[in-house]
Amino acid sequence: MAIDIDEFSYLPLQAETLGVALPRAERVAVDLPDGRRLSALRYGEGEPRITLLHGAGLNAHTWDTTALALGHPVLSIDLAGHGDSSWRSDADYTPRTLAADVAAALDEWTNAPQLIVGQSLGGLTGAALAASRPDLVAALLVVDITPGIDTTAGPAALRDFYAGPTDFATRDELVDRAIAFGFGGARPDTERGVFLNTRVRPDGRVEWKHHFAHLAAHALAAPDAEVAAAPAVLDGSGWDDLSGVESPLTLVRATDGFVAESDAEEFLRRLPHARVVVVQATHNVQETAPTELAALIGASAPAA
Repeated sequence: MAIDIDEFSYLPLQAETLGVALPRAERVAVDLPDGRRLSALRYGEGEPRITLLHGAGLNAHTWDTTALALGHPVLSIDLAGHGDSSWRSDADYTPRTLAADVAAALDEWTNAPQLIVGQSLGGLTGAALAASRPDLVAALLVVDITPGIDTTAGPAALRDFYAGPTDFATRDELVDRAIAFGFGGARPDTERGVFLNTRVRPDGRVEWKHHFAHLAAHALAAPDAEVAAAPAVLDGSGWDDLSGVESPLTLVRATDGFVAESDAEEFLRRLPHARVVVVQATHNVQETAPTELAALIGASAPAA
């Protein structure tokens, strides 16, 4: 696969393919009180009113195509332990912990409540943020996750994917592995995703940028599983956080994702004020149905 040196080098072709203008794109970072750093991508001109939060094992670039199709100023944050953000020494990547970082970043980077769009782990993080800092959240879109999903189904595939080696001789090995597990789309898209989510160590080996590669098997475990290295992401606090969301709340369910129809029904039973929108996509909706998701985000965005 081709090796590029600029993380934004893929954007011109993506914009051309979509038939949209190429926006300004830059990386920004904020230093946190404990010495860690949180990194993000900023797209477009003007103050962002939309903030995007990725899922476990991904990074801010997973939203590139969706952000291009959306055409609004947006922030796309690398959650702690992912992308260019610092890893946590305590390996705590639970939604409430991640939400505290996001709140600090939004206090620094924004001056108005945001439409928070969170996919998978990012969705639960968005719920924790909205419950704890309602002043920062104008509305919340939770993409293909609920606290009650069957962890023996979709999340098990992620555990299996990361259960193998954490470093590789080439990025092509990782691309082949991702395709074999059914992750990613066409090979060029998978190559782009792998490039943006890996780094080459001084010894020449390729490794994942995210800490989660070493911890996902534990952090995505069911609540009653034995956890040796990290707290479980899917626990009862997710429902408490969602119940505490005061802003408009939408669940985006992917037809071929992690959230079953029964999960969506449970979501509405617990949260009758919310709505559910179904999109033909896999779990990473932002990658497999970016224009559809962008249209939904645009329709939900707060007025400037």
